[in-house]
Amino acid sequence: MTKSISRREFFLKSMITGSSAFFAKPDARAGILFPKNKVAAGRVVSIRDNSVRTSKNSLNPDVVENMLNTAMSAFFSVGSAAEAWAGLFSENDVVGIKVNCLAGRGMSTSQTLVDAIVKNLLAIGIPARQIIIWDRANDDLKRAGYKIQTSKRDVLCYGNDHAGYTRQLYESGSIGSFLSNILVHQCTAIINVPIMKDHGIVGITNALKNFFGAIHNPNKYHSFKGDPYIADVNLLPDIRNKVRLTICDALTSQYEGGPPYMPQWCWQHNGVIVAQDMVAMDSIAWNIIDGKRAEKGMPSLKEAGREPTYIRTAADADHKLGICEPNAIDLIEI
Repeated sequence: MTKSISRREFFLKSMITGSSAFFAKPDARAGILFPKNKVAAGRVVSIRDNSVRTSKNSLNPDVVENMLNTAMSAFFSVGSAAEAWAGLFSENDVVGIKVNCLAGRGMSTSQTLVDAIVKNLLAIGIPARQIIIWDRANDDLKRAGYKIQTSKRDVLCYGNDHAGYTRQLYESGSIGSFLSNILVHQCTAIINVPIMKDHGIVGITNALKNFFGAIHNPNKYHSFKGDPYIADVNLLPDIRNKVRLTICDALTSQYEGGPPYMPQWCWQHNGVIVAQDMVAMDSIAWNIIDGKRAEKGMPSLKEAGREPTYIRTAADADHKLGICEPNAIDLIEI
């Protein structure tokens, strides 16, 4: 079900519905009763704003921040973004922001969007040293423009190659992997910040696929279009229990040629997508990418032989990670 609303309609609705519906009794201990803000599976908020680009075609930080705040308020049906963030994290949490920097500066999670996320975390009292921006490797982060920071005087930023992987082998379904120490031992909560793009093997890479960056052996699990491996990775308790929010960077997206950056197949979608249900989010991303492919006269991902069936697998009775049926997804478009 899709509901398209204007910003004015959204804010009027927020005033009517109030701001306390999704809050539980507070608890001062890290991770206990968090997230207090949690909505039913299947809700996805997608916001687009073409004014996000400046005259020089760079991103306007104020507009990006406003888009994120509007989407957060709409997703949790609260009166302000601050209320939404405060209901997701305790000041004692160590929050990991899992970005995707494989493709370098052209097609990686936007620093402008990450800066807006960090600003909101700081505003609710989480110390800078308890925020970790992370991905597979320091070199990936640096190529995307991030500055490696390992001193606990500021927001941290580093890769799995700096923090290492667990000694314990974690198994789930058909996968067996060592996991990032950042995920398992350093963070109490995760914000997943993927970038929406085509993938030449598994169809699309977005929310679910982003956690291939949390295991030591992702190359083993691309056969059969990543099905069921991507779903199995996301069943791992440290992923399933710690991911409190997914914020998709759909500001610049790619509909062919991924995961490397291929500018000839990129477009400015100028969007941000917010969800807690990664399956529902990926279903929406799949539809957006197929829509752009159709607009460009290209075959659908299914017709191209790389339908991302792992998304449906993630929703099946063995995984139950979310909702993928279009009619069951509560999509709010702003």
